[in-house]
Amino acid sequence: MHVREVQTFVLKVQSDMPYLGALADGSELTADAGYVVRAPWRSLYSARFETLLVKVTADDGTAGWGEALAPVGPEVVAEIVDRLLAPQVIGMDARAPRVAFAALRALMRERGHLVGHQADALAALDIAMWDLAGHATGQSVATLLGGAFRTEVPCYVSGLPSPTDAGRAELAAAWQEKGAERVKLHLGNGVAADLATVDAVQAAAPRIGFAVDAHWRYGLPEATRLGRGLAERGALFLEAPMAPEDVEGHRRLADRLELPVAVGEALRNRYEFAQWLRAGALGLAQPDVGRTGITEAAAIAELAAAHHAPLAPHHSVGLGPTLAAGLHLSAAVEDCPFFEYQPVTADAAARLLGFDLGARADAFTLPDGPGLGLAIAEQPVRDAAVRHRTTR
Repeated sequence: MHVREVQTFVLKVQSDMPYLGALADGSELTADAGYVVRAPWRSLYSARFETLLVKVTADDGTAGWGEALAPVGPEVVAEIVDRLLAPQVIGMDARAPRVAFAALRALMRERGHLVGHQADALAALDIAMWDLAGHATGQSVATLLGGAFRTEVPCYVSGLPSPTDAGRAELAAAWQEKGAERVKLHLGNGVAADLATVDAVQAAAPRIGFAVDAHWRYGLPEATRLGRGLAERGALFLEAPMAPEDVEGHRRLADRLELPVAVGEALRNRYEFAQWLRAGALGLAQPDVGRTGITEAAAIAELAAAHHAPLAPHHSVGLGPTLAAGLHLSAAVEDCPFFEYQPVTADAAARLLGFDLGARADAFTLPDGPGLGLAIAEQPVRDAAVRHRTTR
């Protein structure tokens, strides 16, 4: 059984609520604004759910689906798949995703393209190849990875999409009533403001554990003050406190704090994670399968285990395949305390792709069936695609 064709679908899906809700000043993020910076953060965001889906089909008609985490400019990642990767994967063994990953990773490696958009494109194809291998063998991805330690994957609710503390507190209280056990706050608004938000949320939802994503906003002194304040309040972890390339700064921060420093969404491979883990610069590893692929994420999980660091995969605006891939990875990792649950993203994926991954306020049920366990409705994907190409 060999790969016969690769299809790419660039999607830009309008939703009732954009990822993370209104802007900090309370104004709405609209699709006609293009890409914007959500101050005080520095990254570009879109009002739409933008992603790249990849479908890989074998010569007997068996197919697998993958996805790249591409929240802005998914056309860029699609171009890499179409021009560089898809022509090489044609004819490869449809049941050997790790072999395909190794060959595809090497294509641009010596030219310095082991990260960035090249890695994102490779991740999409890798997820599709694992899904295809699962359908070809009748086994789930978790089984192909060696078996599931759990079929119920604990999660934390990520976002609380309100620009005010009162609004976040109200949302936290509502999630507590729904059975949520953990939430993550997207902050980075200044140390005093961040701690005030935490206090408001804890007062409204005292039974919920919490974590903070600082969106890379702080220097070492501010991150230290924030981390110590969060530790005093019993935080689960502090995510992305400083510049994503500052390994030494995060090492010094980790030495000062009595809570895990969580890092990983900006990293793409085992070599980057090895540097951070050897330095003692992170206490919770957060690879995003939409940027690493399943093959690389599994290697990262083993590295983390060797350094006694739990693995909690990152998940943001990826739709169905990245969500399912993250869940299968989480199930197959021994020390995985929880997975990130983005309710607005999950709802958008269910409406577009025609499936429900069984998210609850406190956990996901591992998708059943071969491969990723998805039954994607292809016609809505074709209808929604702003660009669709086929390589044979």
